[in-house]
Amino acid sequence: MTGIASGVGAAASARRRAASRAAALAYRYGLLGVLAVMLVLFSLLRPAFATYPNALVVLQSVAVVGIVALGVTVSMTTGGFDLSAGACVGTVVMVTALTMVRFNLTGGTAIVAGLLTGLVVAGVNVLLTVVAKVPDLVATLGTLFLFQGLALIVTGGQSVAPGMTVDGAPAPGRFTEGFVWLGSGTIVSVPVPVVVFALLAAAVYVLLNHTRWGRALYAIGGNAEAARLAGIRVARYRALAYAVSGVCAAVAGILLTARLGRGDVGAGDPYLLQSVAAALIGFAVLGANRPNALGTVVGALFIGVAINGLTMLNAPYYAQTFVQGALLVGALVTSYTLRRIR
Repeated sequence: MTGIASGVGAAASARRRAASRAAALAYRYGLLGVLAVMLVLFSLLRPAFATYPNALVVLQSVAVVGIVALGVTVSMTTGGFDLSAGACVGTVVMVTALTMVRFNLTGGTAIVAGLLTGLVVAGVNVLLTVVAKVPDLVATLGTLFLFQGLALIVTGGQSVAPGMTVDGAPAPGRFTEGFVWLGSGTIVSVPVPVVVFALLAAAVYVLLNHTRWGRALYAIGGNAEAARLAGIRVARYRALAYAVSGVCAAVAGILLTARLGRGDVGAGDPYLLQSVAAALIGFAVLGANRPNALGTVVGALFIGVAINGLTMLNAPYYAQTFVQGALLVGALVTSYTLRRIR
């Protein structure tokens, strides 16, 4: 009887070890495996999916979302959460369009105005979260509504486009060719937004993984009080995180304006949820379980590949939102549930 019990116990232990190894593999490589399966499946069902032009389409479609998501990722490293990113994109779109169309200024001036707008949004977030000690989610939610409303007030709730009527006369300005090139031009056949996305992704990766600032940001996100006792200036680094998020959202807004060729009211609204989804999906990449630039890039590509493939399969547009939700839920399960099993 003792031998039988011992054998049963050994078998149960072996099954537990096997389950643990399987969970560990799924935890580290599950998301990449699903991405690979999607690529193969879409390529088999629609051969045009696996072409260089379509790859550029996917990359261009996720460039703006990915840039916003990189900023959100940096804000999350300190334990924060920038819900105002989408509103920042929309405000920058309106500001840059107004600068050229309404005030007849140059594209360079519009870019500077857009970047300053992103820093203003970041400054409001810093005042609320760092100075006034308002919780990040509540503070950035308030900033979201504040700048959404401000953009509507400044433009009277109307889109900004060349030839629009201002005080009974046509607007004097237009989008310059150099500015439009930012949204529709190419560098060695690669769209400019994709190049900008790649450069910013590399910069954020280096910042978070190979600098003392990145180590300090992660330390604050792990335990702000312990980081303070270790000599890290918590307030300064939290301000830095929101400044990076604001600049990333501003760059995304500038590229979006250049691509649209107009300032549409609410142009930035869809980018909040998509960027947050990309950043959270990134938690599951290679078992990182924390905000990271590489995971965010993969998360953005994950969403882009899924939407592009479904579009080529003529799936209804309303199914795409469901798929994004399913991907996010799956990534969260991978990050949290499988980690505990492992």
